[in-house]
Amino acid sequence: MGTITGERMTSAMTRRDRVLAAVTGVSAGTAAGAAAVAYGVHPIAALSTVAAPAVALWALLCRPPSRRRLAPPVAVAAVLSLVSTFAVTPDRADGGWVAYGNLVEAGVLAALLAVVVRRSPVRHVLPAGLVVGAAVSLWTWPLLPSMSFLARVGAAAFWSLPVLGAVVVGGYPRWAERRGRGWVRDARRAQQLEIARDLHDFIAHDVSGIVAQAQAARFVAASAPEQALPALERIEKAGLNALESMDRMVRMLHDDTWTDGATPHGVDPLPGPEQLPGLIERFSAADGTRARLAVDPGVPDTLSRDVGSTAYRVVVEALTNVRRHAPRAARVDVVLAAVGEDAVEVRVSNDAGGNGQKGPATRWERDDRHGGHGLRGLRERVRVAGGSLSAGPRDGGGWLLVAVLPRTPGPPRTPGPPRTPGPVPVPPERDHDRCDHTHPAGR
Repeated sequence: MGTITGERMTSAMTRRDRVLAAVTGVSAGTAAGAAAVAYGVHPIAALSTVAAPAVALWALLCRPPSRRRLAPPVAVAAVLSLVSTFAVTPDRADGGWVAYGNLVEAGVLAALLAVVVRRSPVRHVLPAGLVVGAAVSLWTWPLLPSMSFLARVGAAAFWSLPVLGAVVVGGYPRWAERRGRGWVRDARRAQQLEIARDLHDFIAHDVSGIVAQAQAARFVAASAPEQALPALERIEKAGLNALESMDRMVRMLHDDTWTDGATPHGVDPLPGPEQLPGLIERFSAADGTRARLAVDPGVPDTLSRDVGSTAYRVVVEALTNVRRHAPRAARVDVVLAAVGEDAVEVRVSNDAGGNGQKGPATRWERDDRHGGHGLRGLRERVRVAGGSLSAGPRDGGGWLLVAVLPRTPGPPRTPGPPRTPGPVPVPPERDHDRCDHTHPAGR
Protein backbone atom coordinates (compact mmCIF):
# COMPACT_ATOMS: atom_id res chain seq x y z
CA MET A 1 0.00 0.00 0.00
CA GLY A 2 2.80 2.40 0.97
CA THR A 3 4.71 1.60 -2.22
CA ILE A 4 1.68 2.25 -4.43
CA THR A 5 1.01 5.56 -2.65
CA GLY A 6 4.66 6.61 -3.10
CA GLU A 7 4.53 5.78 -6.81
CA ARG A 8 1.35 7.83 -7.21
CA MET A 9 2.91 10.78 -5.39
CA THR A 10 6.03 10.57 -7.57
CA SER A 11 4.00 10.46 -10.78
CA ALA A 12 1.79 13.30 -9.51
CA MET A 13 4.86 15.44 -8.85
CA THR A 14 6.13 14.69 -12.34
CA ARG A 15 2.81 15.68 -13.95
CA ARG A 16 2.65 18.86 -11.88
CA ASP A 17 6.13 19.97 -12.88
CA ARG A 18 5.52 19.10 -16.52
CA VAL A 19 2.37 21.21 -16.55
CA LEU A 20 4.30 24.01 -14.86
CA ALA A 21 7.04 23.75 -17.50
CA ALA A 22 4.47 23.91 -20.30
CA VAL A 23 2.75 26.94 -18.81
CA THR A 24 6.07 28.70 -18.24
CA GLY A 25 7.22 27.97 -21.78
CA VAL A 26 4.00 29.20 -23.36
CA SER A 27 4.09 32.35 -21.24
CA ALA A 28 7.70 33.04 -22.21
CA GLY A 29 6.95 32.52 -25.89
CA THR A 30 3.95 34.84 -25.69
CA ALA A 31 6.00 37.53 -23.96
CA ALA A 32 8.75 37.25 -26.58
CA GLY A 33 6.25 37.50 -29.43
CA ALA A 34 4.58 40.52 -27.86
CA ALA A 35 7.94 42.28 -27.45
CA ALA A 36 8.88 41.54 -31.05
CA VAL A 37 5.58 42.93 -32.38
CA ALA A 38 5.23 45.91 -30.06
CA TYR A 39 8.83 47.13 -30.03
CA GLY A 40 10.22 45.72 -33.24
CA VAL A 41 12.72 43.56 -31.42
CA HIS A 42 14.32 40.74 -33.36
CA PRO A 43 12.35 37.55 -32.55
CA ILE A 44 15.49 35.54 -31.72
CA ALA A 45 16.75 38.26 -29.38
CA ALA A 46 13.38 38.51 -27.66
CA LEU A 47 13.08 34.73 -27.28
CA SER A 48 16.62 34.28 -25.92
CA THR A 49 16.08 37.12 -23.44
CA VAL A 50 13.01 35.52 -21.84
CA ALA A 51 14.21 31.89 -22.10
CA ALA A 52 16.71 31.94 -19.23
CA PRO A 53 14.38 33.80 -16.79
CA ALA A 54 11.58 31.38 -17.69
CA VAL A 55 13.80 28.39 -16.87
CA ALA A 56 14.81 30.07 -13.60
CA LEU A 57 11.14 30.66 -12.71
CA TRP A 58 10.34 27.00 -13.35
CA ALA A 59 13.31 25.94 -11.20
CA LEU A 60 12.00 28.07 -8.33
CA LEU A 61 8.44 26.73 -8.54
CA CYS A 62 9.08 23.04 -9.25
CA ARG A 63 9.56 20.33 -6.66
CA PRO A 64 13.21 19.73 -5.56
CA PRO A 65 13.47 16.26 -7.20
CA SER A 66 12.67 17.80 -10.59
CA ARG A 67 15.67 20.11 -10.35
CA ARG A 68 17.84 17.14 -11.22
CA ARG A 69 16.38 17.53 -14.73
CA LEU A 70 17.34 21.19 -15.01
CA ALA A 71 20.40 20.68 -17.22
CA PRO A 72 18.58 20.19 -20.59
CA PRO A 73 16.41 23.36 -20.42
CA VAL A 74 19.39 25.38 -19.19
CA ALA A 75 21.45 24.10 -22.11
CA VAL A 76 18.65 25.07 -24.54
CA ALA A 77 18.49 28.58 -23.06
CA ALA A 78 22.27 28.89 -23.39
CA VAL A 79 22.14 27.80 -27.04
CA LEU A 80 19.46 30.45 -27.73
CA SER A 81 21.69 33.02 -26.04
CA LEU A 82 24.65 32.05 -28.25
CA VAL A 83 22.52 32.24 -31.38
CA SER A 84 21.21 35.65 -30.34
CA THR A 85 24.72 36.88 -29.57
CA PHE A 86 26.13 36.12 -33.02
CA ALA A 87 23.00 36.24 -35.23
CA VAL A 88 21.53 39.53 -34.02
CA THR A 89 23.93 42.44 -34.36
CA PRO A 90 23.49 45.56 -32.22
CA ASP A 91 22.60 47.79 -35.15
CA ARG A 92 19.54 45.63 -35.86
CA ALA A 93 18.23 45.95 -32.32
CA ASP A 94 16.20 48.77 -30.89
CA GLY A 95 17.62 50.86 -28.07
CA GLY A 96 20.43 48.48 -27.12
CA TRP A 97 18.05 45.55 -26.52
CA VAL A 98 20.76 43.05 -27.42
CA ALA A 99 23.27 44.44 -24.94
CA TYR A 100 20.87 44.63 -22.02
CA GLY A 101 19.19 41.35 -22.93
CA ASN A 102 22.47 39.46 -23.17
CA LEU A 103 23.61 40.89 -19.83
CA VAL A 104 20.43 39.60 -18.17
CA GLU A 105 20.85 36.24 -19.87
CA ALA A 106 24.47 35.95 -18.70
CA GLY A 107 23.57 36.62 -15.07
CA VAL A 108 20.60 34.26 -15.03
CA LEU A 109 22.51 31.50 -16.85
CA ALA A 110 25.38 31.72 -14.37
CA ALA A 111 22.93 31.34 -11.48
CA LEU A 112 21.25 28.40 -13.19
CA LEU A 113 24.62 26.76 -13.80
CA ALA A 114 25.25 26.73 -10.04
CA VAL A 115 21.97 24.84 -9.55
CA VAL A 116 22.84 22.41 -12.35
CA VAL A 117 26.27 21.67 -10.87
CA ARG A 118 24.67 21.15 -7.45
CA ARG A 119 21.70 18.97 -8.43
CA SER A 120 22.03 17.42 -11.89
CA PRO A 121 23.70 14.09 -12.69
CA VAL A 122 27.38 14.34 -13.55
CA ARG A 123 26.82 13.18 -17.12
CA HIS A 124 24.56 16.21 -17.69
CA VAL A 125 26.72 18.78 -15.91
CA LEU A 126 29.62 18.79 -18.38
CA PRO A 127 27.69 19.49 -21.63
CA ALA A 128 25.42 22.03 -19.95
CA GLY A 129 28.44 23.70 -18.33
CA LEU A 130 30.27 24.00 -21.65
CA VAL A 131 27.32 25.62 -23.41
CA VAL A 132 26.55 27.98 -20.52
CA GLY A 133 30.23 28.87 -20.19
CA ALA A 134 30.40 29.80 -23.87
CA ALA A 135 27.19 31.85 -23.70
CA VAL A 136 28.25 33.81 -20.61
CA SER A 137 31.86 34.34 -21.68
CA LEU A 138 31.13 35.47 -25.25
CA TRP A 139 28.09 37.70 -24.79
CA THR A 140 30.22 40.85 -25.22
CA TRP A 141 32.01 39.62 -28.34
CA PRO A 142 29.79 41.31 -31.00
CA LEU A 143 29.48 44.46 -28.88
CA LEU A 144 33.18 45.27 -29.29
CA PRO A 145 33.65 45.41 -33.09
CA SER A 146 36.24 48.17 -32.97
CA MET A 147 38.48 46.47 -30.42
CA SER A 148 41.33 44.12 -31.22
CA PHE A 149 41.10 40.36 -31.06
CA LEU A 150 43.18 40.23 -27.88
CA ALA A 151 40.88 42.78 -26.23
CA ARG A 152 37.88 40.63 -27.08
CA VAL A 153 39.64 37.56 -25.69
CA GLY A 154 40.38 39.49 -22.50
CA ALA A 155 36.72 40.47 -22.17
CA ALA A 156 35.68 36.85 -22.68
CA ALA A 157 38.18 35.73 -20.02
CA PHE A 158 36.79 38.33 -17.61
CA TRP A 159 33.21 37.17 -18.12
CA SER A 160 34.26 33.57 -17.61
CA LEU A 161 34.81 34.38 -13.93
CA PRO A 162 31.07 34.20 -13.12
CA VAL A 163 31.06 30.75 -14.71
CA LEU A 164 33.90 29.60 -12.48
CA GLY A 165 32.13 31.13 -9.49
CA ALA A 166 28.94 29.24 -10.34
CA VAL A 167 30.89 25.98 -10.59
CA VAL A 168 32.44 26.59 -7.16
CA VAL A 169 29.14 27.64 -5.56
CA GLY A 170 27.36 24.56 -6.88
CA GLY A 171 30.25 22.12 -6.73
CA TYR A 172 31.51 22.68 -3.19
CA PRO A 173 28.26 21.65 -1.43
CA ARG A 174 28.05 18.66 -3.72
CA TRP A 175 31.62 17.65 -2.90
CA ALA A 176 31.02 18.22 0.82
CA GLU A 177 27.87 16.10 0.73
CA ARG A 178 29.69 13.33 -1.10
CA ARG A 179 32.54 13.48 1.40
CA GLY A 180 30.02 13.32 4.24
CA ARG A 181 28.45 10.22 2.74
CA GLY A 182 31.91 8.72 2.49
CA TRP A 183 32.53 9.44 6.16
CA VAL A 184 29.24 7.83 7.09
CA ARG A 185 30.07 4.80 4.95
CA ASP A 186 33.52 4.51 6.50
CA ALA A 187 32.06 4.88 9.99
CA ARG A 188 29.54 2.13 9.32
CA ARG A 189 32.28 -0.09 7.94
CA ALA A 190 34.46 0.58 10.98
CA GLN A 191 31.52 -0.22 13.25
CA GLN A 192 30.90 -3.48 11.39
CA LEU A 193 34.57 -4.43 11.75
CA GLU A 194 34.47 -3.53 15.44
CA ILE A 195 31.43 -5.73 15.98
CA ALA A 196 33.05 -8.58 14.05
CA ARG A 197 36.21 -8.29 16.14
CA ASP A 198 34.24 -8.20 19.37
CA LEU A 199 32.31 -11.27 18.30
CA HIS A 200 35.54 -13.06 17.51
CA ASP A 201 37.56 -11.83 20.48
CA PHE A 202 35.03 -12.48 23.22
CA ILE A 203 32.06 -14.56 22.11
CA ALA A 204 34.10 -16.98 20.00
CA HIS A 205 36.36 -17.58 23.00
CA ASP A 206 33.41 -18.46 25.24
CA VAL A 207 31.67 -20.52 22.56
CA SER A 208 34.82 -22.53 21.86
CA GLY A 209 35.00 -23.25 25.59
CA ILE A 210 31.38 -24.39 25.56
CA VAL A 211 32.12 -26.75 22.68
CA ALA A 212 35.19 -28.18 24.43
CA GLN A 213 33.28 -28.71 27.68
CA ALA A 214 30.31 -30.26 25.88
CA GLN A 215 32.62 -32.73 24.15
CA ALA A 216 34.28 -33.58 27.47
CA ALA A 217 30.91 -34.01 29.21
CA ARG A 218 29.69 -36.33 26.49
CA PHE A 219 32.89 -38.37 26.75
CA VAL A 220 32.63 -38.92 30.53
CA ALA A 221 28.83 -39.02 30.84
CA ALA A 222 28.61 -42.80 30.53
CA SER A 223 31.71 -43.85 32.49
CA ALA A 224 31.88 -41.12 35.16
CA PRO A 225 28.62 -39.16 35.38
CA GLU A 226 29.83 -37.26 38.45
CA GLN A 227 32.48 -35.57 36.29
CA ALA A 228 29.90 -34.32 33.82
CA LEU A 229 28.29 -31.98 36.36
CA PRO A 230 31.33 -29.65 36.72
CA ALA A 231 31.58 -29.53 32.94
CA LEU A 232 27.93 -28.49 32.69
CA GLU A 233 28.53 -25.79 35.29
CA ARG A 234 31.45 -24.45 33.27
CA ILE A 235 29.28 -24.54 30.14
CA GLU A 236 26.68 -22.46 31.96
CA LYS A 237 29.29 -19.95 33.10
CA ALA A 238 30.78 -19.62 29.61
CA GLY A 239 27.30 -19.15 28.16
CA LEU A 240 26.57 -16.38 30.66
CA ASN A 241 29.85 -14.69 29.72
CA ALA A 242 28.91 -14.86 26.03
CA LEU A 243 25.46 -13.41 26.75
CA GLU A 244 27.06 -10.60 28.76
CA SER A 245 29.39 -9.78 25.86
CA MET A 246 26.50 -9.72 23.39
CA ASP A 247 24.41 -7.57 25.74
CA ARG A 248 27.27 -5.12 26.04
CA MET A 249 27.61 -4.82 22.27
CA VAL A 250 23.86 -4.27 21.86
CA ARG A 251 23.88 -1.50 24.47
CA MET A 252 26.84 0.12 22.76
CA LEU A 253 24.97 0.14 19.44
CA HIS A 254 21.87 1.65 21.03
CA ASP A 255 23.78 4.38 22.89
CA ASP A 256 24.15 7.49 20.69
CA THR A 257 26.29 9.38 23.23
CA TRP A 258 29.33 7.15 22.87
CA THR A 259 32.43 9.16 22.00
CA ASP A 260 36.06 8.17 21.64
CA GLY A 261 37.72 7.66 24.97
CA ALA A 262 34.45 7.40 26.91
CA THR A 263 32.40 4.40 27.89
CA PRO A 264 28.70 4.57 26.93
CA HIS A 265 26.28 5.21 29.76
CA GLY A 266 25.09 1.98 31.31
CA VAL A 267 27.76 -0.15 29.61
CA ASP A 268 30.45 -1.95 31.59
CA PRO A 269 34.02 -0.79 30.87
CA LEU A 270 36.09 -2.76 28.40
CA PRO A 271 37.94 -5.69 29.99
CA GLY A 272 41.60 -5.05 30.68
CA PRO A 273 44.65 -6.61 32.35
CA GLU A 274 42.86 -6.76 35.70
CA GLN A 275 40.58 -9.45 34.22
CA LEU A 276 43.47 -11.64 33.06
CA PRO A 277 43.62 -13.83 36.22
CA GLY A 278 39.95 -14.74 35.84
CA LEU A 279 40.46 -15.44 32.14
CA ILE A 280 43.40 -17.75 32.85
CA GLU A 281 41.43 -19.52 35.57
CA ARG A 282 38.45 -20.15 33.30
CA PHE A 283 40.71 -21.36 30.50
CA SER A 284 42.55 -23.82 32.75
CA ALA A 285 39.35 -25.12 34.30
CA ALA A 286 37.69 -25.63 30.94
CA ASP A 287 40.59 -27.23 29.07
CA GLY A 288 42.66 -28.89 31.77
CA THR A 289 45.71 -27.13 30.37
CA ARG A 290 48.27 -25.77 32.78
CA ALA A 291 48.10 -22.01 32.25
CA ARG A 292 50.48 -19.63 34.00
CA LEU A 293 50.11 -15.85 34.16
CA ALA A 294 53.08 -13.62 35.01
CA VAL A 295 52.47 -9.88 35.33
CA ASP A 296 55.11 -7.29 36.18
CA PRO A 297 53.99 -5.41 39.29
CA GLY A 298 52.42 -2.05 38.55
CA VAL A 299 52.22 -2.55 34.78
CA PRO A 300 48.39 -2.79 34.51
CA ASP A 301 47.97 0.53 36.33
CA THR A 302 50.17 2.34 33.80
CA LEU A 303 48.19 1.30 30.73
CA SER A 304 45.49 3.44 29.16
CA ARG A 305 42.02 1.96 28.82
CA ASP A 306 42.39 1.29 25.08
CA VAL A 307 45.85 -0.27 25.39
CA GLY A 308 44.76 -2.40 28.34
CA SER A 309 41.76 -3.64 26.36
CA THR A 310 44.02 -4.44 23.39
CA ALA A 311 46.38 -6.41 25.64
CA TYR A 312 43.43 -8.37 27.01
CA ARG A 313 42.20 -9.11 23.48
CA VAL A 314 45.65 -10.36 22.50
CA VAL A 315 45.56 -12.90 25.31
CA VAL A 316 41.96 -13.91 24.51
CA GLU A 317 42.82 -14.49 20.85
CA ALA A 318 45.95 -16.47 21.73
CA LEU A 319 44.06 -18.71 24.17
CA THR A 320 41.24 -19.20 21.67
CA ASN A 321 43.78 -20.31 19.07
CA VAL A 322 45.36 -22.71 21.57
CA ARG A 323 41.94 -24.22 22.18
CA ARG A 324 41.13 -24.49 18.48
CA HIS A 325 44.48 -25.38 16.94
CA ALA A 326 46.58 -26.86 19.74
CA PRO A 327 44.23 -28.90 21.94
CA ARG A 328 47.13 -31.17 22.97
CA ALA A 329 49.09 -28.35 24.54
CA ALA A 330 49.99 -29.19 28.14
CA ARG A 331 51.16 -25.74 29.18
CA VAL A 332 50.41 -22.14 28.23
CA ASP A 333 52.46 -19.22 29.54
CA VAL A 334 51.05 -15.68 29.49
CA VAL A 335 53.42 -12.83 30.31
CA LEU A 336 52.65 -9.11 30.65
CA ALA A 337 55.97 -7.32 31.11
CA ALA A 338 57.35 -3.81 30.89
CA VAL A 339 59.60 -2.91 27.97
CA GLY A 340 61.43 0.23 29.00
CA GLU A 341 59.35 3.09 30.34
CA ASP A 342 56.98 3.58 27.41
CA ALA A 343 55.91 0.11 26.24
CA VAL A 344 54.68 -3.26 27.43
CA GLU A 345 55.03 -6.73 25.98
CA VAL A 346 52.32 -9.37 25.88
CA ARG A 347 53.77 -12.83 25.28
CA VAL A 348 51.71 -16.01 25.00
CA SER A 349 53.40 -19.35 24.32
CA ASN A 350 52.40 -22.99 24.37
CA ASP A 351 54.25 -26.30 24.13
CA ALA A 352 52.04 -27.98 21.51
CA GLY A 353 53.91 -29.88 18.85
CA GLY A 354 56.91 -30.70 21.05
CA ASN A 355 60.19 -32.03 19.67
CA GLY A 356 60.08 -29.61 16.80
CA GLN A 357 56.68 -30.69 15.51
CA LYS A 358 54.69 -27.86 13.98
CA GLY A 359 51.32 -29.39 13.22
CA PRO A 360 49.13 -26.93 15.13
CA ALA A 361 51.46 -24.04 14.37
CA THR A 362 51.20 -24.71 10.66
CA ARG A 363 47.40 -24.45 10.85
CA TRP A 364 47.72 -21.12 12.63
CA GLU A 365 50.02 -19.86 9.88
CA ARG A 366 47.58 -21.03 7.23
CA ASP A 367 44.66 -19.27 8.92
CA ASP A 368 46.66 -16.05 9.23
CA ARG A 369 47.82 -16.07 5.61
CA HIS A 370 44.35 -16.74 4.25
CA GLY A 371 42.63 -13.82 5.93
CA GLY A 372 41.08 -15.30 9.04
CA HIS A 373 39.49 -12.85 11.42
CA GLY A 374 41.84 -13.99 14.20
CA LEU A 375 45.49 -13.04 13.83
CA ARG A 376 44.93 -10.70 10.90
CA GLY A 377 42.28 -8.70 12.75
CA LEU A 378 44.37 -8.77 15.92
CA ARG A 379 47.45 -7.54 14.08
CA GLU A 380 45.42 -4.64 12.67
CA ARG A 381 44.06 -3.77 16.12
CA VAL A 382 47.58 -3.76 17.59
CA ARG A 383 48.86 -1.64 14.69
CA VAL A 384 46.11 0.95 15.21
CA ALA A 385 47.17 1.21 18.87
CA GLY A 386 50.72 2.00 17.71
CA GLY A 387 52.17 -1.42 18.47
CA SER A 388 53.42 -4.47 16.63
CA LEU A 389 52.55 -8.16 16.70
CA SER A 390 54.46 -11.25 15.61
CA ALA A 391 53.51 -14.90 15.78
CA GLY A 392 55.14 -18.12 14.71
CA PRO A 393 56.42 -21.54 15.78
CA ARG A 394 59.03 -21.65 18.53
CA ASP A 395 62.46 -23.20 18.08
CA GLY A 396 61.78 -25.78 20.75
CA GLY A 397 58.30 -26.59 19.51
CA GLY A 398 54.98 -24.98 20.12
CA TRP A 399 53.80 -21.50 19.25
CA LEU A 400 54.73 -18.02 20.42
CA LEU A 401 52.75 -14.81 20.01
CA VAL A 402 54.36 -11.51 21.00
CA ALA A 403 52.68 -8.09 20.98
CA VAL A 404 54.52 -4.89 21.90
CA LEU A 405 52.22 -2.01 22.81
CA PRO A 406 52.82 1.58 23.90
CA ARG A 407 51.49 2.38 27.35
CA THR A 408 49.33 5.10 25.79
CA PRO A 409 47.88 4.85 22.26
CA GLY A 410 50.23 6.20 19.63
CA PRO A 411 49.90 6.82 15.89
CA PRO A 412 49.24 3.67 13.86
CA ARG A 413 52.36 2.03 12.56
CA THR A 414 52.78 1.60 8.85
CA PRO A 415 52.41 -2.11 8.15
CA GLY A 416 55.58 -3.63 6.82
CA PRO A 417 55.96 -6.45 4.30
CA PRO A 418 54.37 -9.76 5.25
CA ARG A 419 56.55 -11.82 7.56
CA THR A 420 57.75 -15.11 6.17
CA PRO A 421 56.60 -17.82 8.57
CA GLY A 422 59.48 -19.37 10.42
CA PRO A 423 60.66 -20.37 13.88
CA VAL A 424 60.47 -17.63 16.49
CA PRO A 425 63.27 -17.82 19.07
CA VAL A 426 62.12 -18.29 22.63
CA PRO A 427 62.91 -15.08 24.51
CA PRO A 428 64.74 -15.50 27.81
CA GLU A 429 62.76 -15.13 31.00
CA ARG A 430 63.35 -11.86 32.84
CA ASP A 431 64.82 -12.29 36.28
CA HIS A 432 62.75 -9.83 38.34
CA ASP A 433 59.68 -9.81 40.53
CA ARG A 434 56.40 -10.90 39.05
CA CYS A 435 52.90 -11.63 40.16
CA ASP A 436 52.44 -15.26 39.12
CA HIS A 437 49.06 -16.93 38.74
CA THR A 438 49.05 -20.69 38.10
CA HIS A 439 45.65 -22.30 38.20
CA PRO A 440 45.46 -25.26 40.60
CA ALA A 441 44.13 -27.48 37.85
CA GLY A 442 47.47 -27.21 36.14
CA ARG A 443 49.69 -27.77 39.17
